[in-house]
Amino acid sequence: MTTSFTPQNDLERQLLAAQEGQLPPEDFIRTLLGSEVFMPIYEKHQIGGLQTGGTTALPLKLARDDGAEVLVLFTSPERAKAFVKDFPGYGGGLVTEFTWILEKLGIGYAISLNPDQEVGMDFEAQDVAQMAAMHGQAH
Repeated sequence: MTTSFTPQNDLERQLLAAQEGQLPPEDFIRTLLGSEVFMPIYEKHQIGGLQTGGTTALPLKLARDDGAEVLVLFTSPERAKAFVKDFPGYGGGLVTEFTWILEKLGIGYAISLNPDQEVGMDFEAQDVAQMAAMHGQAH
């Protein structure tokens, strides 16, 4: 499979390998649990790039046809740029550990990693719950 996707970090190298079948999904999930991801955040009050006002960050979540919530994450801020153009207010975001997201947002939602990109992966809500359980065992 030839791809124009050029991995920019270790997470992207592992994601590409997993997508091409060269890496077992469990190995990729272990890498993801130890990696940082970019989470687009809605910025209601923005002055000169500084967030002001409330401390509640609103991550970008989409609703699927079946009503399930899907949290949108990216392997780097650059990967998010084209996607978030369709979502006013989501120009900024947070680079953070994937496990921090699991801890802060809990479970009960699906995750789309690099949506609308050549190299990406979707996780159903039960997959996210399993990842959170794996993370809990690691502590």
